[in-house]
Amino acid sequence: MPGFFFSHNNMTELNGKEDCKLTKDKVHKKKQKTFGADLKSYLKCMVPHIDSGIKTSNSRNVMLSAEEVIQWSLSLEKLLASQSGQGVFREFLKSEFSEENIEFWLACEDYKKTKSDHLHGKAERIYEEFVQSDAIKQINIDYQMREATAKKAQDPTHTSFDEVQKTVYILMERDSYPRFLKSKSYLNLLNQLQTNTSK
Repeated sequence: MPGFFFSHNNMTELNGKEDCKLTKDKVHKKKQKTFGADLKSYLKCMVPHIDSGIKTSNSRNVMLSAEEVIQWSLSLEKLLASQSGQGVFREFLKSEFSEENIEFWLACEDYKKTKSDHLHGKAERIYEEFVQSDAIKQINIDYQMREATAKKAQDPTHTSFDEVQKTVYILMERDSYPRFLKSKSYLNLLNQLQTNTSK
């Protein structure tokens, strides 16, 4: 009775097809991951050890503690004052497709520290990237504020973006920030750090 024989090449071809199918399944499953899982993997990349806290990739070797993460819940100001807080909040905003808000806010903070002879170039970049009506990362402001900011950006001073930055800050504070505090990503991170601290 004849048996089935596969040459080495045919076996390789079959294994290749199975591997391809497995890879497609993995990609499909990966797409289904929740934001919490994405944040966890983001933090694991950013953080080598999660024993007594979370170590960020800063050169200063900062440890992220439960106390610091609790501080984030006191105000948006405290969250944004923390380098790690900015990173975690930015990841959350990415999940809501609104990361342009924090990116704009951070660009304005950087702009305020700019030397006077570099103001014009930076003002132009910020305006083109975030403010103009066809900007890639357009922030959500009304027509009047967009026009007023355009005028200020043409003759820039260190306060050119203050008003619009405050508007975006209030938008984040009233809208995204409360959702962030109730999100699985924030609560899971806090829970994980509190569990590690109590060990």
